[in-house]
Amino acid sequence: MNLDSPYQGYLYAYPHKTAYRRLEPRPLLSDVWAGQRQDSLFGYVHLPFCEMRCGFCNLFTRANPPAEQVTAYLAQLRRQATAVRDSLDAAASFSRLAIGGGTPTYLTAPELESLFAILGAAFNAPSVPLSVETSPATATPDRLAVLAAHGTTRISIGVQSFLDTEAHAAGRPQRLTEVMGALQAIRDARIPVLNIDLIYGIDGQTPGTWQHSLDEALRWSPEELYLYPLYVRPLTGLGRRAHARADWDRQRLELYRQAVEVLTAAGYVRHSMRQFRRADAPVPDGPDYCCQDDGMVGLGCGARSYTTELHYSFDYAVAVPEVRAVITDYLSRPAGDFRYAEFGFRLDAVEQRRRWLLKSLLRAEGIDPAAYTDRFGSRHTDDFPQLADLADRGWLNRSHTVLTPLGLDHSDAIGPWLVSGEVRAAMGSYLLR
Repeated sequence: MNLDSPYQGYLYAYPHKTAYRRLEPRPLLSDVWAGQRQDSLFGYVHLPFCEMRCGFCNLFTRANPPAEQVTAYLAQLRRQATAVRDSLDAAASFSRLAIGGGTPTYLTAPELESLFAILGAAFNAPSVPLSVETSPATATPDRLAVLAAHGTTRISIGVQSFLDTEAHAAGRPQRLTEVMGALQAIRDARIPVLNIDLIYGIDGQTPGTWQHSLDEALRWSPEELYLYPLYVRPLTGLGRRAHARADWDRQRLELYRQAVEVLTAAGYVRHSMRQFRRADAPVPDGPDYCCQDDGMVGLGCGARSYTTELHYSFDYAVAVPEVRAVITDYLSRPAGDFRYAEFGFRLDAVEQRRRWLLKSLLRAEGIDPAAYTDRFGSRHTDDFPQLADLADRGWLNRSHTVLTPLGLDHSDAIGPWLVSGEVRAAMGSYLLR
């Protein structure tokens, strides 16, 4: 792995699910969580349904499932929630909640009410920050009213582009009128934090059209903006028809730097390569949560969970027939199956250090050397001498161990570069399906 291309992969979790393997024998969740800190957990619920499958999407999701499958999924989710909750300490406490997918608001308003009843029973976490993902087609007033009534503090909408031609080029058949109606409905629902996702590097996108999307997004004064470089991945719609573009890295980097300049001038602070937050935006109240140290409990067939030593989930797939097969398998499970972890990756002491480093380094605040030493009893510079290579490139501030602006620009090269040989080999040998 080298650092020459700035766009090698989005390391949003470490290790990636393609490094997971079947756990034999299956460990009991009660054993997995025994001895773990459970006073500040992240609760996540995954809904694997969307109204469409975007051309760039490699998420675990199914478009337009039969209504009876959605009903069956909610019923099975309730069974899983009961088994998982029984595997945790009675005093387990949650500090953050999120509902993702897929598109959670693919559910109707009554189905969302049922989902929140499941979430409440599983996590019992009133008045903590709750984030929900939505789409232009499903951010309707009745659904948003349910989200607001149940304390949603953040809603994230994937707009991607404010030009229909660009959205269509990315394999997303949306209409601008629908986008604008959804954004107005979100603002009318008075959910405290609005995040808008945008994509750069779409075929035909120019600095002028990118500026248009940035300007249109800023008209809504979103509390957050996430900027995603377009990736063409195997088994996706774009992956089946994309052509190589020799200048794509240069184009994406130029568009990204244009956006950094525009958003900074508009009063936004860059917290990572992707996340920009309005400087005066409210910070949701709630208990402290640190993803480097605290665990996550996932529900649903596409959710991951993690403790200090084990990251686990159900099987993973991208191709439409395989995703459907995994969902069907999930729906057929007896309730007792949810007391076990099935697929996962065990993190030894070295991998735990690497994950902590990556989850810190790729954020604008960087690494806290004292916290690292307190956690592991060693210095991060001794454990990861290759960080000196980043400093030599001008991507890392040696004295503070934070990425420089140039380093943040290259986060999608730095993350994959720091993946361990073991994890890279496991990912490389995974048969994508």
